[in-house]
Amino acid sequence: MVKRDEVLPVFQDPNRTIDERVRDLISRLSLEEKISQMLFFSSALSRVGIPEYNWWNECLHGVARAGVATVFPQAIGMAASFNQDLLYEVASAIADEARAKHHEYARKEERGIYKGLTFWTPNINIFRDPRWGRGQETYGEDPHLTGRLGVAFIRGLQGDHPNYLKVAACAKHFAVHSGPESLRHEFDAVVNPKDLRETYLPAFREAVIEGKVEAVMGAYNRVNGEPASASPTLLQKILREEWGFSGHVVSDCDSIEDIHKYHKYTSSPEESAAAAVNNGCDLNCGRIFASLLKAVEQGLITEETIDRSVARLFETRFKLGMFDPPELVPYANIPYEVNDSPEHRKLALQMACESMVLLKNEDNLLPLNKGKIKSIAVIGPNADSKEILLGNYFGVPSQYVTPLAGIRAAVGPEVKVNYAEGCDLVTDGPSFWGEAPTSGFAEAIAAVERADVAIVCLGLSPQLEGEEGAVANSDGGGDRIKLTLPGMQEELLKVVSMVGKPVILALFNGSPVAINWAAENVPAIIEAWYPGEEGGRALADVIFGDYNPGGRLPVTFVKSLDQLPAFTDYTMKGRTYRYMEEEPLYPFGYGLSYTTFAYTDLALAKPAFKIGDDQEVRISVQVENIGPVAGDEVVQLYLRHVGASVETPNWELQGFKRVALAPGEKQAVEFILQPRQLAVVDERGAFRLEAGEIRLSMGGQQPDAKSRSLTGAKVLETNLVLSGPALFLEENE
Repeated sequence: MVKRDEVLPVFQDPNRTIDERVRDLISRLSLEEKISQMLFFSSALSRVGIPEYNWWNECLHGVARAGVATVFPQAIGMAASFNQDLLYEVASAIADEARAKHHEYARKEERGIYKGLTFWTPNINIFRDPRWGRGQETYGEDPHLTGRLGVAFIRGLQGDHPNYLKVAACAKHFAVHSGPESLRHEFDAVVNPKDLRETYLPAFREAVIEGKVEAVMGAYNRVNGEPASASPTLLQKILREEWGFSGHVVSDCDSIEDIHKYHKYTSSPEESAAAAVNNGCDLNCGRIFASLLKAVEQGLITEETIDRSVARLFETRFKLGMFDPPELVPYANIPYEVNDSPEHRKLALQMACESMVLLKNEDNLLPLNKGKIKSIAVIGPNADSKEILLGNYFGVPSQYVTPLAGIRAAVGPEVKVNYAEGCDLVTDGPSFWGEAPTSGFAEAIAAVERADVAIVCLGLSPQLEGEEGAVANSDGGGDRIKLTLPGMQEELLKVVSMVGKPVILALFNGSPVAINWAAENVPAIIEAWYPGEEGGRALADVIFGDYNPGGRLPVTFVKSLDQLPAFTDYTMKGRTYRYMEEEPLYPFGYGLSYTTFAYTDLALAKPAFKIGDDQEVRISVQVENIGPVAGDEVVQLYLRHVGASVETPNWELQGFKRVALAPGEKQAVEFILQPRQLAVVDERGAFRLEAGEIRLSMGGQQPDAKSRSLTGAKVLETNLVLSGPALFLEENE
């Protein structure tokens, strides 16, 4: 530590506590200067030597919008890995690149947008409806999976230094936010207490309590009548009082303006700004907080309340070491060369491989034997697309490996690769010049006729699903209005299949696609998501057996919109695997492998206990690779309450672990269930342990009939019996 210098202002003295430094700094500022720090483009405070700072930065799956950076698979793809440890490693690499970029830019006095250390990531909303265009940004539909992956990503971003954050993570969008995009500025998400506590809040709770996330972003919409970015229920009662959150809250961009402009909750910018800050929102992505000076004059808010928010914001900046000598901040010395490094590209490849989900493999068509193939046809609008590698909120790769490029590199010059686009993504009628949308079919058929096998690359693209205003070819404001393959893609797949050659379908998308015809008629299907800069290489590794796929679906693939409630209905009844009553096309947690795994010796340490006497439940199983090749298995633990006094999910994931096993290798996997995981959630949203039977299931999939029929495998099951009077675990009842 530096020696204390009495001449040094307290806020500049690293030997002082952060609280002392923050209070000293705020005491030196005028009201106008304080308010200037509550806008995301915070002004320079020249008279105290503080430069301008822009709070807005993104790193959903790599440092975004800031030039060249390693681009990892989109979040939904990373979720399909079911690998917390790998997600942590990816987030840590992203944070290294973020630090390196920030300091390089700051040394050159570049301090604008997307150059700071406060990242508005991760998106831990629940992907409750496949129509939502931003579902690709999430970790899927399950609260437990989302919570565990969210905590891993936050910890990777923020680092483990006792004094400094590597970067500041932000859990968004708090809360009950998942479309429709076209209504987000005016929509009121009405949710009952049970669904709120059982589904929409758990991942945020884990991010705050366990992940120690530094920031939380409010949502655009209202929740039960209250604007999310000015909600006393969400921001005060739950976030700060119940969960003890001490970081800062940022509004989603322009959502404070929405409070009076669209929600009509207030009648002026001054009232909206005051409502937000009074209820716990500290930072405005937008300009409405500039009205706080008038709000003070009008008696709508006090300067003391503004001081509270400014203190939270400066605390984050102190934690990031922004006002300390660089030699004291270890992350300030990360070299610029880590950005887009070979090591990070290798990590992107690993994550892309682990994200791939094998949905179908009839007659073991995959993996292909390169030594027996003389020619391959690579077909489809996504076969040579760079866009489908990226998803949304992306950086710029220095190298793009498209599916076509990855396949060509994998087989080398000795195998002929015929490429034909076949059709574009969306056109389903004649062009302005009268050209039929099927005009590329002939070329595609010719390519397949001259090949031993066809690899057809179809799906969606970031131009078809995403955020409101960011999607050019969407009638849903970024959301999807149908779940089938758009344009003439399914027709292309059908004509290619009619040639009679083996067909492999590779899907690239950020949300479920209703590929009902393909599921019945195409022998092999791979879900590749938006797989990042190394996506084409990862796909080729899977197709040719250099990597054995082990990914699992983090979201249910439904058969049609007819299986879904209305998009605007936020109740969970009929939604996701937890409450869906109809048979899906592909279930949550599903994925195949090139090898086979066997489960034995399911053991529950204590099959019965009295409520209140025990603090945790231990359950273990032996997993063995009994197949011919090495592979990863995702061990999944589900529970179901039998005869509970309230409605409970069909099943709920409460544990998962990805394990790598060589042929013949066996490994014990243990999960520890805490009391909260065993509780039911009543209609008031209270968690309670109650007497009764809990069915525990362990295997590589859900314990549902569809998973059994698709895999031919069963899960192991046992019962846990609780006795004694009910015990409430939460304070909110």
